[in-house]
Amino acid sequence: MDKNTIIGFSLIVALLVGYSWFTKPSEEQIKAQQAYNDSIRQVQAEQAAIREMEFAQAQAYADSINNDKPAADYGAFNPLTVGQEQYYTLENDSLLVTLSNKGGSIVSVQLKGYLTSDKEPLVLFDQNDAKTQFTLVTNNNRIVESGNLYFTATQVNDSSITMALQMDSTSALYLHYNLDKDAYLVNMSMEAMGMDKYLSPQMTSLDWSWDMKIRKQERSKKFEGRYSGIYYKFYDDEVENLSNDADDREDLSNRIHWIACKDQFFSTVFIAEESFFTNTQVESTISKESNYLKDCKIVANSNMCNLQGNGVTHFTYYFGPNSYQLLSSLDDNVENSEYQYNLEEMIPLGWGIFGWVNKYLIIPIFNFLGSFISNYGLVIFLLTLIVKLVLLPFTYKSYMSTAKMRVLRPEIEKINAKIPEDKPMERQQATMALYRKVGVSPMGGCLPMLLQMPFLFALFVFFPAAIELRQQGFLWADDLSSYDAIVSWTTHIPFISSYYGNHISLFCLLMAIANIASTKISMDSQNTGQQQMPMMKWMMYLMPVMFLFFFNDYASGLCYYYLISTLLTLLQTFIFRMSINDEKLLAQLKANANKPQKKSGFMARMEQMQKEQLARQREMIKQQQKRR
Repeated sequence: MDKNTIIGFSLIVALLVGYSWFTKPSEEQIKAQQAYNDSIRQVQAEQAAIREMEFAQAQAYADSINNDKPAADYGAFNPLTVGQEQYYTLENDSLLVTLSNKGGSIVSVQLKGYLTSDKEPLVLFDQNDAKTQFTLVTNNNRIVESGNLYFTATQVNDSSITMALQMDSTSALYLHYNLDKDAYLVNMSMEAMGMDKYLSPQMTSLDWSWDMKIRKQERSKKFEGRYSGIYYKFYDDEVENLSNDADDREDLSNRIHWIACKDQFFSTVFIAEESFFTNTQVESTISKESNYLKDCKIVANSNMCNLQGNGVTHFTYYFGPNSYQLLSSLDDNVENSEYQYNLEEMIPLGWGIFGWVNKYLIIPIFNFLGSFISNYGLVIFLLTLIVKLVLLPFTYKSYMSTAKMRVLRPEIEKINAKIPEDKPMERQQATMALYRKVGVSPMGGCLPMLLQMPFLFALFVFFPAAIELRQQGFLWADDLSSYDAIVSWTTHIPFISSYYGNHISLFCLLMAIANIASTKISMDSQNTGQQQMPMMKWMMYLMPVMFLFFFNDYASGLCYYYLISTLLTLLQTFIFRMSINDEKLLAQLKANANKPQKKSGFMARMEQMQKEQLARQREMIKQQQKRR
């Protein structure tokens, strides 16, 4: 800065300092302002206390009205609004189900044989997390919620219970619960007897409301949330779901067979059996509480059983793991295809060909290996080896295509030396003519690589959804379904914490290193003498680095698979390179040049396109010369 600029800045600073000094309040003014602020805070506190007292008095008054005159609100159901809440349990080797006589519903479910990531008993929900109730319409058009009524428990044992809404000696509404032996299904049926005296004759359907908070069960809330939300199946149609990544809501007008609140590895499913749900509204919001993933709200309508006692409406609950094999087996005893659950479609296996690869190849092999091998690290290794062997012919063909182009490097360099750089189309034509003459297709390595892509993406979606890997340890990883942190921290680091996380996953780190080495070797082997763009080189190396950010929070089993797959690819490349003699391969290509060659359809089209493009360029040059 020059002298005038320095003087100007100095004067501005002096003016600001002087203004602050002369306008500073005195000590008496500061004390007076402090006293005024204290008095304001005192008045605000007194007003807040008065508002709290008024609210408490109003709430107490409202409670007294409800307690003194419940008949004004509940009509003939008034006697059933008073009682003491009691709990009952149904239990088998898989489930511990708790029911309450208030509302007659299931209020808690614990899955035996499973623990949370904190090694606590795995509870899908309890009374604070979920509430299910239905609405009754009385014969004088009063609205009564089942959650406000006390049922009477009868026929109680370890596997079944009946909740009775007893109106008189001949009138009652029954909810029958039956827990299947050693299964994750709870059958519920609704039956009425003589309820036409109390309920509206127009009540031919039942309105349900189901609110549930999906609990965080795994180590990473962010990762688990990607697989958690509301799922539902249309009648005789596909399974769909609300967005797992954002708040979402849908009004469903078609018939719905079942609705599920699903997390990464476990689900709570409400199945309407033959009655189906109609006029369904589903809403899911991302929970702001640290121990929950989603807040789910569901409103639906189902058929109502005959009020006089001539029919039963059936429902089924599924409380259990998202195991593809288990969920598929639930339809084995369902004879009518219209009523099959297809709950396995909740498990994300990929769309189209990726899903087919998982269903008909990956899952059968994975389950077969897991049936006699308890170490799932070894199972993943063998699965990777099998996939590599299946793809070996395509991998070999891809490498051979690259090797042929590599040994032709001197011939291509001769072409480049002969044809100037300002004639790229002629260079390209000459190069393609050489390839055609020796029988090499530049696209020969692309198709085999393309055929491997379905396996790559299929396994990408399979491992995070495989409950078999949950809490299965291997080497330093104690849970192959979650990240394997060797270093972690609690301090928030800008950018790093948002995109990378607060830990370092070792399998992810090793996978990235292996990919960098593989990229280096692959680029060296594919160098055919043509100058590669520096930006393209950096992009190739940037991808493995991006993997560090993308996969650091992913399942360690997936990173382990990619690590083994990359190492096996490097091994295959080394074996191919050792087994292929470049001189013999070049001699074979030169021998092919002496044979009459038939143009392939692809090469013919490429040559025709190049001729047309070259003709257009020449025409443009002629027109430019005429203008000059």
